Amino acid sequence: MLFPHLRIHQIYGANTDVGKTIFSTILCLTNAAAGNRVFYLKPVSTGSLVDSDHSHISRYRPHGSPIDPECIIRMNEPVSPHLAAQKARQVISDENLLGRMRDYFQKCAKRNNKLTGLGAVYVETAGGTLSPAPSGTTQADAYRPLRLPVVLVADSKLGGISTTLSAYETLHTRGYNIDVVLMFKDDYYQNHTYLERWFKEKNIPLTAFDPPPLRPPRNLDEKDEMNMKHYYAQTASTSDARRVVATLDMRHTDRVQTLETLPDRAASTFWYPFSQHKNIRSAQDLTVIDSAHKDVFTTAKSQPNNPSLLSPTFDGSASWWTQGIGHGNQQLAAVAANAAGRYGHVIFPLAVHEPAIELAERMLRTQGKAWASRVFFSDNGSTGMEVALKMALRKTAMLYPSGEKPDLEVLGLAGSYHGDTIGAMDACEGGVYNSAVEWYKGRGAWLETPTIGFEDGHLQLRLPWSDRQPRFSDVENAYNLSKRREGTLVERYRKHITSRIQELVSTGRRFGALVLEPLVLGAGGMKFVDPLFQAILVEVVRSSSHLLLPPTAKDATLPVIFDEVFSGLGRLGFATSTSVLGVKPDIAVYAKLLTGGLVPLAVTLASQSIFDVFIGDDKASALLHGHSYTAYPVGCAVANASLSMLEDLLRSDTFEEARREWSPSLRSMPDSERVDVAAPSSLWSRSFVKSLSTLPSINWAMSLGTVLAFEVKDTDRGALSGYGSSAAERALAPLKDFGYGAPPDALNMHLRTLGNVGYLITSLNSEKSMIRRLEGNLLHCLEAYSSHF
Repeated sequence: MLFPHLRIHQIYGANTDVGKTIFSTILCLTNAAAGNRVFYLKPVSTGSLVDSDHSHISRYRPHGSPIDPECIIRMNEPVSPHLAAQKARQVISDENLLGRMRDYFQKCAKRNNKLTGLGAVYVETAGGTLSPAPSGTTQADAYRPLRLPVVLVADSKLGGISTTLSAYETLHTRGYNIDVVLMFKDDYYQNHTYLERWFKEKNIPLTAFDPPPLRPPRNLDEKDEMNMKHYYAQTASTSDARRVVATLDMRHTDRVQTLETLPDRAASTFWYPFSQHKNIRSAQDLTVIDSAHKDVFTTAKSQPNNPSLLSPTFDGSASWWTQGIGHGNQQLAAVAANAAGRYGHVIFPLAVHEPAIELAERMLRTQGKAWASRVFFSDNGSTGMEVALKMALRKTAMLYPSGEKPDLEVLGLAGSYHGDTIGAMDACEGGVYNSAVEWYKGRGAWLETPTIGFEDGHLQLRLPWSDRQPRFSDVENAYNLSKRREGTLVERYRKHITSRIQELVSTGRRFGALVLEPLVLGAGGMKFVDPLFQAILVEVVRSSSHLLLPPTAKDATLPVIFDEVFSGLGRLGFATSTSVLGVKPDIAVYAKLLTGGLVPLAVTLASQSIFDVFIGDDKASALLHGHSYTAYPVGCAVANASLSMLEDLLRSDTFEEARREWSPSLRSMPDSERVDVAAPSSLWSRSFVKSLSTLPSINWAMSLGTVLAFEVKDTDRGALSGYGSSAAERALAPLKDFGYGAPPDALNMHLRTLGNVGYLITSLNSEKSMIRRLEGNLLHCLEAYSSHF
């Protein structure tokens, strides 16, 4: 939280008993002496009231002083907060504690305005940086969503240099800003001398104060209080204390000014991707992101009735589909730091390091199980697809007579998208993404595909070549291909696909690969493709070698590429797409969720037969593709950690409940029996998705896993359709920046739309309360939009 006329600093200690409360008192007194309003907060206190830290502040504030101490949660046992909560049989969640802190800060901000000058809030933590909060979460993690700037109290005792630097790294790697370091002088150990030099290199000022007088025996409490009053009066009036307060004021002002100037600096400097700069009417059209945590950005937007300059904003696109575990995940950050410290970056060709081999072997035994034998590393999804195309086209080209260079194309699905590099673009039909690119030359044929979605509350199969639109009783039946193969649609699909292939090859066209986005076409409009159609398409292509390949290719089949950059690794609630489709590719590409959204990395998996094509006597026969950061250790290490977390989340109780909700046959299963992870499900509630589809403004709605998508009707019947439409953007406008018509409890959303298709993507570990809140906000918004129909 950030207020224009009230600065907040959180006081962390390198350890317990380093002087946090004494320095809190000094800062409060120094601020008050300057005529500022001062608030002191102890979020959690344990032990007797008399010995509590907020009572200490009350005891030593002068009569009539503008210092207001408060404690939110106090427990009697003088032990760590998590133990005190257990002994008191209290359940105090991090969310509850943070909510009460936010309410307190807003109350302080309303009591302090620009007429009273810059006020201050000092928030004192308990113990050290990693001491537990009442929930058991470490303080540095529990308070992280607030990301308050820090005053770090260093340790002046023997061993204090180590604990102080450890505390700094703990806070720094979690994204905190440390504004100043305070500590007591100790002429014997002289920790302050060493630490002052160390922190100066980090541009963090350290100020060392004389320690307080030694505490007299317990029966001389009045003497102790008199000594401390004298100490505080003397120390709080020193130039050092005033300089510290001035530094904290300056850091606060600089932070506010930086946030205010970022949009103008960006507007005159950046060339944004996928953005028409002519439509940027002002710098205020840009989203200023101060930080991010779990599913939300902290953005420089003011909420109604909230004086804070910052607001939580739901990351509706999962930051262009990269997020699956949430922003600022400490486990991934720690793994990245470890790999960076161990390796930095090292060259990869003809080398091996532990993170890379672990990742390669893991991908082969999971996503590539029973079909892949090799892993090729690259840096992003589009590049991974370039590599996949090179692999597939070489395999097919080698089937033609020596010396012949066939002009090979790809078979794909209408509405596909595989990236923005030239080869990846050429593997897609012409459209808004690629047609204006000078070197674009669509090299393929793209089949119209049946799609699945709820329409008016019913799960509908839409066949683009037929007026007959079958229905499913539920999602479970739609994705149960073993049962659906008993139906007549299998033969209809087979005949339709075979006819299209015959039609294409009859004109002399030659194909080098079948390229698919399994289950969902992402950027092409979030189309949920009928999995049966994709399975039959792969089977028909593999059984049509006599049509698709030269006569000399006896036992070969056209290579099949799965582009799982968007849909793979659990995004749709499935461990693998092959578990649903029942067919395996020859090549597959994974990225985005691969590293939990922390760093870029992609892998292209290939079968042994694909790999063998590049084995030859000369270097020209090899796959000559790579980049400087191929298989970089940081990315590989993070990917290994991310995949472990994603696998655990797919087996979590949250997904277990979702599978039972979406699959009727599973609801009667005993709770003790675990549901197959291949069962279709969604973290979005089934009743909500059905309700959404019944709105007059919605053509269809559908959800799998973390993805929710819906097509919005346009109020202007003559408006552009597809990606060129702005219907979804207009319909969802109230949810952006707390626009007119937003519900009272609206959570601000950062949204990316695909023309007339809106979508929201959660993480695999998003909290149910967050998703239910988003559902309510979305329904409120689209119900209002539906009044125009």
